[in-house]
Amino acid sequence: MIEKQRIVFSVVIPIYNRPEELSLLLNSIRSQYLDNIELIIVEDGSASSSEHIVDAFKTSLNISYITQENKGPAEARNTGAGYAKGEWLIFFDSDCELPPDWFKTVSREISNQPEMALFGGPDQAMSDFTSFQKGINYAMTSILTTGGIRGSKKKMDMFYPRTFNMGVKRSVFNAVGGFSNLRFGEDLDFSMNVIEKGFECRLLTNAWVYHRRRTSIKAFYKQVFNSGMARLVLEELHPGTLRLVHTLPTFFSVFVLFSMIFSFYNPICIVPVAFIALLWFVHALFQTSSVRTSFWAAICSFVQLVGYGTGFLWAWTLKVTGTKSLSNQYAFRKTFYEK
Repeated sequence: MIEKQRIVFSVVIPIYNRPEELSLLLNSIRSQYLDNIELIIVEDGSASSSEHIVDAFKTSLNISYITQENKGPAEARNTGAGYAKGEWLIFFDSDCELPPDWFKTVSREISNQPEMALFGGPDQAMSDFTSFQKGINYAMTSILTTGGIRGSKKKMDMFYPRTFNMGVKRSVFNAVGGFSNLRFGEDLDFSMNVIEKGFECRLLTNAWVYHRRRTSIKAFYKQVFNSGMARLVLEELHPGTLRLVHTLPTFFSVFVLFSMIFSFYNPICIVPVAFIALLWFVHALFQTSSVRTSFWAAICSFVQLVGYGTGFLWAWTLKVTGTKSLSNQYAFRKTFYEK
C-alpha cells in the first residue's frame, strides 16, 4: 500500500469579489506544484463567487473551497487555518503571484533553519505591471519611503512578516490564538505576538512574491491612511514597538502642509518639496529605467507618506481626546469591506 503524501504546506487565501486575481495566483502555484501542498480558499461573503475558478483547478491542485459570511480577511484566514492539515500555514493575498520555485526555496530555508517558526518575504513588481502599479511598488518598498521595513536587508525597524507573503508553523499559530479582530494591522499584531512569545522569526529575502495591487490613488491613500492609524493601535497593544521611522511620515505631512501654505507668500518655500519629488523620480528612474514609472513613483510616494502620516496623526488625536482605547475603537465592525 502506497503511503499518502504528508502535507507540509497549507496555503490559505482569503478572497472577496476578485475571482480574476485568484486565477492568476493559483496558476502561479500550479506551475511549481508539489504533492505536499494543500490550498484552502476562503470566500469571505463575496457577491462575485470564485467557486468556478476553484473548480477549474481541482484536477491539478489539492484545493478546498470554503464560504463564510463577511468577517474580514483576518477572520477568513483563521477559518482557513482551522481546516489546515499542514505543518506550515502559508498566507498570500489574492492579488499576489509567485515566482518559479517559491516553494522549493522556502522548503530549503525551512530545512536549513529548523528553529524558525515564522517567516516573511518581500514583494516585487512584475514586468507586465502597469506603470502605476510599479509606482505603488516603489512607494511601498523603497528605502527612501518606507525605510525598507517590508523586506529590505537594510531596514530601519525590526522585520514583521505581513500576510501578503507569510509562513508560520501551524502549532505556533494555534499557540498564539491566530489573528485578532483588528480592522487593520492584524498581520503585524500577529507577528508581534509570535515574536513576543519567544518564537524565531526570519526574513527570507529570496522568497519574494509579485504584488499587483489593483487599486487607485484614492484607494491607495485610504489604505496607507489606515496603516498609519494602525501603527498607534499596535503601540497600544505592544508597547515599545513604535520607532522613529513610523513618525517620520507625520513630520513630512506637516512639512508639506506648511510649505504649501507659505508658498502663497513666497513661491521659493515649495522648492524643498519639489526637490524631494525630484529625488524620488531620479531614484526610481535609476531602478526602473522608465520615465512613466518614475513619474508615478514620485506621486505614489507623496500619497504613501502623506496618507500614512495623516492617519497616524488622526489616531494620535483620537488617543489624546478619546475616552476609549484605540484597540477597542479599531476592532472589526459589521461588513468589513464597506468602510
